[in-house]
Amino acid sequence: MSSNPFRLQSPQPTKQPRDLRKAPAPQVQGADLKIQTRMKNVKFKIAILSGKGGVGKSFVSSNLAMALAAANKRVGIVDVDFHGPSVPKMLGVRGQMLTADDNGINPVNGPFGIKVVSIDFLLPRDDTPVIWRGSIKHSAIRQFLGDVNWGELDYLIIDMPPGTGDEALSVAQLVPNITGFIIVTIPSEVSTLAVKRSINFAKTVNTRILGVVENMSYFVCPSEGKAYYIFGQDKGKKMAEELGVELLGQVPLDPRIAESNDLGEPFFLKYLESPASKEFLKIADKVINVVEGKSNSSA
Repeated sequence: MSSNPFRLQSPQPTKQPRDLRKAPAPQVQGADLKIQTRMKNVKFKIAILSGKGGVGKSFVSSNLAMALAAANKRVGIVDVDFHGPSVPKMLGVRGQMLTADDNGINPVNGPFGIKVVSIDFLLPRDDTPVIWRGSIKHSAIRQFLGDVNWGELDYLIIDMPPGTGDEALSVAQLVPNITGFIIVTIPSEVSTLAVKRSINFAKTVNTRILGVVENMSYFVCPSEGKAYYIFGQDKGKKMAEELGVELLGQVPLDPRIAESNDLGEPFFLKYLESPASKEFLKIADKVINVVEGKSNSSA
């Protein structure tokens, strides 16, 4: 088992299993008060969900964070995908370490001044697995929210693991006044079915759905300029219309995305004029419009 830098403690066993969507037990209220104190300085808290893996959720989270920061917003991102943390590499800050002082844990500074927290900063080796049960992950999320010096932020992006399990329930329970969920899909039938489960999860925990981002929507051939819909055309758009949620954007495929991610170079920062980066700027503008009621667009 990996070492535990946060000295996380498993909660005391109870006679009956507790629904994580309900109020926390009395012994953890002090910790939740710390979360309330930290989060009152964060205007908008947005969790990024995907019904299944492999749709580029962490890529969307990382590049949306950079696009919001490029729109002069103060942004933080917390990576709660404990078993597959990839946000630090996508933001080009992998290998850095979290520090701490009397006020708590200091996040790593990423592109555009984004504040970054991830379990990846705490793992001793690349091949170190995180073997945690749900109760430990719940405690880790509590500490990521309540013990980190987030400071004054306009947006905190929460990158979630795939599915609607322990981490999703913990975030829905622990984040006070969460602004809403953004759900990531690709234009395939399998993915859109999984997204419907995510939307129903959001309804179950009474959390607003801000919209859907369709990743890997199409590929434009550089030689002929023709768009190819490799996974299918407009399935995310049709699904959003059917379910009554907003389609925030359609991010195209670009071979440079995989190249940048593999090299640990922030795609948005390196290829700011690319169609994908421009789409993220549009998505950020829509998010600002949805949650703040205004647009950053100069048009």
